[in-house]
Amino acid sequence: MSKFLVIDGNSLIHRAFHAIPPLSTSTGLPTNAVLGFTNMLLKVLEAEAPDRVAVAFDKGLPAFRHEAFTGYKAHRPATPEDLRPQLALAKEVLEAMRIQIIEVEGYEADDIIGTLTRIAAEKKMDTLVLTGDQDTLQLVDEYNRVMLTRKGITELDVYDAARVVERFGLTPARLTDMKGLVGDASDNIPGVPGIGFKTAAKLLQTYHSLEELLANKDQLPLRLRQQLEKHADQAVLSKQLATIERAVPGLDEDAIREWPGPDYEALLKVFSKLEFKSLARNIAHRVPRVGDASELQRLCPVYQKVVEIKELSRVVEKIKAAGQAHIAFGGNRASGLEALSVAVEDAIFYLPFGKLEPEGLAIIREMLENPDVTKLTADGKDAYWFCHLRGIRLAGLAFDTTVAAYLIKPGAGGLALEDLSLEYLHLALPEGGEEALPARAESIRRLLPFLQTKLRMLEQEELFSEIEMPLIAVLARMEIVGIKVDRKQLAAMSEEFGQQITRLESEIYAMAGERFNISSPRQLGNILFGKLGLPKGRKTKTGYSTDANVLEELAGEHEIVAKVLEYRQLVKLKGTYTDGLAALIDPQTARLHTTLHQTVTATGRLSSAEPNLQNIPVRLEIGRRIRKVFVPSDPANVLLTADYSQIELRILAHLSGDPALISAFREGQDIHTRTAAEVFGVLMEGVTPELRRRAKAVNFGIIYGISDFGLARDLKIPRKEAAEYIRRYFARLPRVREFIESTISQARNNGYVTTIRNRRRNIPELFSPNQTVRGFGERVATNSPIQGSAADIIKMAMIRIDRRLQEGRYKSAMILQVHDELIFDVPTHELCEVAPLIKQEMEQVVELGVPLVVDLKVGPNWYDVRKIEEVTKCLSYQK
Repeated sequence: MSKFLVIDGNSLIHRAFHAIPPLSTSTGLPTNAVLGFTNMLLKVLEAEAPDRVAVAFDKGLPAFRHEAFTGYKAHRPATPEDLRPQLALAKEVLEAMRIQIIEVEGYEADDIIGTLTRIAAEKKMDTLVLTGDQDTLQLVDEYNRVMLTRKGITELDVYDAARVVERFGLTPARLTDMKGLVGDASDNIPGVPGIGFKTAAKLLQTYHSLEELLANKDQLPLRLRQQLEKHADQAVLSKQLATIERAVPGLDEDAIREWPGPDYEALLKVFSKLEFKSLARNIAHRVPRVGDASELQRLCPVYQKVVEIKELSRVVEKIKAAGQAHIAFGGNRASGLEALSVAVEDAIFYLPFGKLEPEGLAIIREMLENPDVTKLTADGKDAYWFCHLRGIRLAGLAFDTTVAAYLIKPGAGGLALEDLSLEYLHLALPEGGEEALPARAESIRRLLPFLQTKLRMLEQEELFSEIEMPLIAVLARMEIVGIKVDRKQLAAMSEEFGQQITRLESEIYAMAGERFNISSPRQLGNILFGKLGLPKGRKTKTGYSTDANVLEELAGEHEIVAKVLEYRQLVKLKGTYTDGLAALIDPQTARLHTTLHQTVTATGRLSSAEPNLQNIPVRLEIGRRIRKVFVPSDPANVLLTADYSQIELRILAHLSGDPALISAFREGQDIHTRTAAEVFGVLMEGVTPELRRRAKAVNFGIIYGISDFGLARDLKIPRKEAAEYIRRYFARLPRVREFIESTISQARNNGYVTTIRNRRRNIPELFSPNQTVRGFGERVATNSPIQGSAADIIKMAMIRIDRRLQEGRYKSAMILQVHDELIFDVPTHELCEVAPLIKQEMEQVVELGVPLVVDLKVGPNWYDVRKIEEVTKCLSYQK
């Protein structure tokens, strides 16, 4: 039997818009709704494999229902500004999919769907309706099922006639009668006041239709009879409004014609325009091969497979003579390097190690370790790892396509070689097989001039060659060294947390008077707001919110709230850290080897994953204690931390040129105390800890573009008072205000902001029609030059320190970076040399209008570090 899929376009794209957080392309084009719509469409097409497909959209509203009742859908909000352009984008996707788009002037999508399902039923087709609108359930019959979105766009429920009866107690055909009685608030259909779903279902189970019910209303109890007598016409009208039209003019059998399948080339172009990188990669293998009549082709280069040692030697000599090679490294972080493909001059070679070992490995090692042979590749840090696991010290890495693409479009994603080939070369790479590695090597060669030109146009060549490329080797060394973990202490901490969680559970149950799932927001809400009667806050789809902000505000209302907050903190610490870290310790090295991502954040900062060691909570003492388990690699070593003091505020002083800020830092004053004195009008010696705390919140809040509302929330003070703090701050530091206003203005003119090393961040949000999104863009414009410059500085320092440690042949190793802090594993006998070296390189790495200051701390673990007041007095740590 032929299967026909008909989709409610308006319903699904609206649901996708509200289900997915705001997304946009690098040019500011909003895409969250069309992305969600496309993902659902592809998912259902794959699962259902229909022969025929059509998508219905509203057109030319108000429709005929508005003529019958002017209040129909009258209270519906206007289409959100960010959604309007996405309706057209969704249709572009459908056109590339070669799926029919059906619109009829004056009719809603429901009516088109109703007509199409009628025509399909007459042909005895198996029909499936995909929608988020329950009104379509009235169409369910022996040929037609309805697939409803249940939760956002991720969960679907399929209804046949039996399931409709199970849920509503009525057959599908009687659902319009129910709407006549109950109405529909979402469409402003009035119904009969005082009649709910249960009552309506009972009445219709007895009288079968609205008309029969009205004819027999005299048999009903007095109240119902009076309601029906008074609102009979309204009930009939409501049924009419809720009834889907199944004879829309102009629709016939041609509307359910066979679906020819997607035009993959056209679809890739649309996905490229929308920057749907993963979707593009998923379908790229379906485009025609080279030689077919197609603009977009699959890259399948001619290559030579090298399996003889003599031939390998000739290839390596060719590489050395050329002085450079485009190399695709094949392997993984478990077994290491397994194969190479090299594009050199006009040839491509494929070198599978299995055929060449062990003699061939030595020949390849000599080439890879030769710094005079320039290597151009993708994912250079992985290449270092692969080589390391084979005992090879990779040298001469000069270009990484991933890093170059990241600088060109920071934070945009889509940096994989497959994505870049699609974007710049309009070529799809093979998904697997022997040809995949040679295709990657050729792709690197072809991409190079495109990426080099882009970097030159953006004036980022120095940033790329002097900071980002040298940093790859530094990060690879840090990851390979790793950081040692005290397993026994970690296990003991996990057990301790488990005991505290059990104790807290008992205390919470006792206070609640019953057992319940503390981690369930619904059950917790029932206890707090239902049983205990605490003040309700923000409402969600599942009840009243019990998030951290709500609970913190309720902490003074009942002691159970503080217990729940403590319980949540411990559960997170145990699950994510004490248990989670244990599972990630390398059994051979007894260390954690976190991945330091260089190409993820839009600001240029590094990020950490598997595990994320930058995100260990340190605001609470119980969170800070987790740092105790991070220890030196040897009992004779110590951990040394080097932390930039208030680097972002120092950068703000430099960029703004504000005399008051500059003098405070040059005179070595405590900046928060100085700010408190100026904002609150007291002498510096009269600044209390509370005033300093508030000044600190203002200082850092200004960097992040905080509003009076945000500052009031953070400090728990009235909004008017917070606004006064900000006014006084800018009155005392007018050059800071000028800097912020100037930066935002330039960002609007240019579309981006830059750091001290010309790192760019594009800010398409500044051009959004949505005021909230534009406000976010202004905050990004304010903060990115500061935070990005801090990232530049610490990266430069890492490169210089790494170079000094290598040149001095020190055993000390840089093992972790956490925002403005570097952590080192240092033999105690090297401490007196290494500590001043690190401080010197970090403080002198760049010249600003104010001094950079680094605080050094040393200890037996990451928690028990104490400040070295004078690095020359570090001998006490030597053993």
